[in-house]
Amino acid sequence: MTWPPREPNEPMTDEQLIAATVGERPIHGGPVYLAEYDHTWPDVFARHRERIAAALGERALQIEHVGSTSVPGLAAKPTIDILMVVASSANEDTYLPAMEAAGYELRIREPEWHEHRMFADRERTAQVHVLSDGNAEIERYLLFRDRLRTDQTDRERYERTKRELAKKDWKYVQNYADAKGSVVEEIIARAREVG
Repeated sequence: MTWPPREPNEPMTDEQLIAATVGERPIHGGPVYLAEYDHTWPDVFARHRERIAAALGERALQIEHVGSTSVPGLAAKPTIDILMVVASSANEDTYLPAMEAAGYELRIREPEWHEHRMFADRERTAQVHVLSDGNAEIERYLLFRDRLRTDQTDRERYERTKRELAKKDWKYVQNYADAKGSVVEEIIARAREVG
């Protein structure tokens, strides 16, 4: 789940994508592959959670399975999205060396957007989104996940949107993620109404 990177519904420009990327930004150039829900995804998350927890100990204040792979029955890009909360994501010295030693490489650094960082494992089976304790985006990730887990209508609507958008050609996968922004915002708003 490459989360919308700016204010809600504001897509990233190519320049912002390039500026936020650590290392080479691979051009996608085509449709996005969505896999049917895989019952092994929670186990893959559990292995990553254990690996991260062993590397960071108490510095990892929260490790959550988020994104479409965390929602039973939902088709998804077959990459596990993980939310990791630390005291300060801006203070990379407190977690970056341990994450690298555990086999994760820093791929995204966005100091201007919630001090968001994103790591990927070398096998590209997972993406770890790092935010600071108390950041409002944490609630958004969890509200969205929990709403999709518990509301069949929103889950089906989101999946229809994903499937329609996935068929299009995208220069970057982030462009596909940004295109889902309005639907994501509607679902989060409904989650808050019942919340």
